[in-house]
Amino acid sequence: TACIGKWDVSNRKPIIPRMPNAQGFDYFYGALGANDAGVVQLHENNEPAGSTRDMGGLIKLYTDKSIDYLKNKRDPDKPFVLYLAHTMMHTIINASPKFRGKSKGGLYGDVVEEFDFETGRLLDTLDELKLIDKTLVIYTSDNGPWNQDKYTKRKKGHPAGSIFWGEAGPLRNGKGSPYEAGYRLPCIVRWPGRVPAGRVNDAVFATIDFLPTFASLCGLTVPKDRHIDGIDQTELLLGKRETGRDFFYFNKAGVRRGKWKYLRANAFFHGYAVEDDRPKVEELYDLEADLGERNNLAGKHPKILAELRALTSELEAEK
Repeated sequence: TACIGKWDVSNRKPIIPRMPNAQGFDYFYGALGANDAGVVQLHENNEPAGSTRDMGGLIKLYTDKSIDYLKNKRDPDKPFVLYLAHTMMHTIINASPKFRGKSKGGLYGDVVEEFDFETGRLLDTLDELKLIDKTLVIYTSDNGPWNQDKYTKRKKGHPAGSIFWGEAGPLRNGKGSPYEAGYRLPCIVRWPGRVPAGRVNDAVFATIDFLPTFASLCGLTVPKDRHIDGIDQTELLLGKRETGRDFFYFNKAGVRRGKWKYLRANAFFHGYAVEDDRPKVEELYDLEADLGERNNLAGKHPKILAELRALTSELEAEK
């Protein structure tokens, strides 16, 4: 098992019990946090491995390390897990000289194109090693864009265009908020012969569902001595059903069930969220008709509002 790239669950410090090698990974190479300071402190396993200010070289660096793991470090006679968490496209962004200025989307577009190219290199390696048909590949992200102007304007002394967070399109707000721009993300799954090709599904699947789903695919069960919030979504993943989880709980904020999304009046916003533009009232949205969450239907559907309010309280009380 290998973890390569960004590991941001040890307070950006080498706290050994929280680092990847103490959390089930045999090999680790990467950073213990983001790159928004313009420098990345690298570690290999539990040891410091230098630092870099070359943000434009990070995508290739992590891809090279991943390819090296696949070719030279894993046991070829055993199954493997490779968790590759790229830093890009997290501010401060940059592309390598090979890609800088090549896209029509500015520096951010250059980074996207380089990311696409390096992902292709990784898939080509799986093909070269004759692993492509028996490897489950999952491509997704962790949160929506962080479009906070105040923070962006504080960042000085970096290359033009390098302070950029992406865009939310029709979705409301961004990272740190309980609105859709904070949570709704694409997820691409590839597993020849197991996952139907070309299938598109908009059922609710949370990243916390990967743990029990992977366990199920391996013929294992999740531990019984602790509460696991994720659910087994194997049948959804393999195209054997089209529906996902019944509900999704937004921490200290509300819940989504089916097409309906409820937010309590005092819904929690993380400190790094886009400035909260909401009135302090309960909110109810029909996400099928109003993906941008602009038409509050709380006053028109009191029964649904009451049901989701109660479900939110029930889920919040769980330990």
